[in-house]
Amino acid sequence: MTPYLFDAPNFEKPIFLYWLIRVGFIVFGISSFAVRFFPALFAAIGVAAVYGLGLIGFRDSRKSFYSALALMSSVMYLGLARSALTDTVFSVWILLALLAFFWGYAERSHRRLSLILFFTSCAFAVLTKGPLGLVIPLLMVLVFLSLRRDIRYIRCFDSLWGWLVFLAVASPWYLTMIQQHNTAFTHAFFYNDHWRRLMEAEHKVNDTWYFYPLTMIAGMFPWSVFVPVSLWFLLRKDLKHLPMFSVFLLCWTGVVFVVFQAAHSKLVSYILPLFPALALLTGDGISTVIDKRLSVRRVFVGMWGTLFVLPVALAAGLFLFPQYISSKPAVYFLIFLFLAALALMLKFIVQRRYVRVLAVSVFFCPVILYAIPLIKAGIEPYVSSRAAGEYLLQNIDPHSVVLSSKSFLRGVRYYTDKKVAILGPNFFSPHPVESMDTNEKLRNFLKSRPVTYGILRQADAEDIERMGGEEFDVTVLKVIGNEYVVKVETRTIHYARE
Repeated sequence: MTPYLFDAPNFEKPIFLYWLIRVGFIVFGISSFAVRFFPALFAAIGVAAVYGLGLIGFRDSRKSFYSALALMSSVMYLGLARSALTDTVFSVWILLALLAFFWGYAERSHRRLSLILFFTSCAFAVLTKGPLGLVIPLLMVLVFLSLRRDIRYIRCFDSLWGWLVFLAVASPWYLTMIQQHNTAFTHAFFYNDHWRRLMEAEHKVNDTWYFYPLTMIAGMFPWSVFVPVSLWFLLRKDLKHLPMFSVFLLCWTGVVFVVFQAAHSKLVSYILPLFPALALLTGDGISTVIDKRLSVRRVFVGMWGTLFVLPVALAAGLFLFPQYISSKPAVYFLIFLFLAALALMLKFIVQRRYVRVLAVSVFFCPVILYAIPLIKAGIEPYVSSRAAGEYLLQNIDPHSVVLSSKSFLRGVRYYTDKKVAILGPNFFSPHPVESMDTNEKLRNFLKSRPVTYGILRQADAEDIERMGGEEFDVTVLKVIGNEYVVKVETRTIHYARE
């Protein structure tokens, strides 16, 4: 019941993703596949849910298909679907809650069941990431019903059943944590990880007004052009004459954007609950552009131009970042493949066969994703601590704590299963590990043991060497990507052994 991080109770996130990963380990064994299986499964469910919601809202199978296709092949959704983060599972629970609500709202005979399913999905969202799992969908529904002047729809006896199910599903874990851990849980979870993130920026560089608008557009690549186009088509119309489902999607987009924009702590993944709505708006916009011939050629040429960025970026990478590339022929092949696809798209644009343009463009992001193994040998050491951790375990048996640069800490722990300490300050949500945020703390830490092994950034390894002076011998055992596997010996012990 209690989530653990670094051998101690940790309340940065609720329990649901921990349960899923545990089931993955039981079924598949301890592996990266087991960790990522359930986020990927939920992402697939999300694509199906978008298609189903589109059928209910648009009553148009083609718009629904375009929407599901846009979500499935957008770079941000595709990437996070393969990541061991709470955001994908959390976003899909919110999507399922809103699907349940709109199904009942459109088909009034299903109101009780739809409201029960709505609150049940909210409960699981709360178990996945916290109170926002209820705040976001409920606030969005209340805004939508207020605009429709139909707030009585949810202020009814049927909602009481929904609230009872919500409490039955969501409250036991929270009550258990409060009972077992008292203020340690309430302070860490409600204050530090929710209120404090609202009031303070964990990553100050992201705390700008344009961070999420750019994330929305870039995250929907290769459909980026259709995001502002689709919003423009809707916003230039009188709200009173908009179809009910369009109002629903605008409320969804607006509420999620405002909630996360108001918080000072901003990350790309936080705004993922917005992407199903963006995909549905995109599907609607694509169909509108094609059917009504609204600047259709200019829009598709704009899309073609955004896709042209990929071969240009690959070509630039060959010259600017050759250290990341282990197979130049594979990169040349990808460049050729993308240029051939772009030529084919241009031909279809000239011929006004726009559905074929969509069919070609949907493969761009998946091709990039699945081409990564072709150059993985050169990239992985820069994005994962697997190789450094395996080297440490195969060549040394570090009985003591492994010293790690902050950016490597979680990977070093996962791939070595050893106790770790941070070289630098602790995280925004403090992790239960030692942190050496001053030279004095670091010196005392190193002097307290004869030998310390570490996986560090180059700058951190050099800082230890400069700081050590006559006290420590620093040996670089291996350089793997941007990770330095080092051995630090206290010099007095070293001389005594000689």
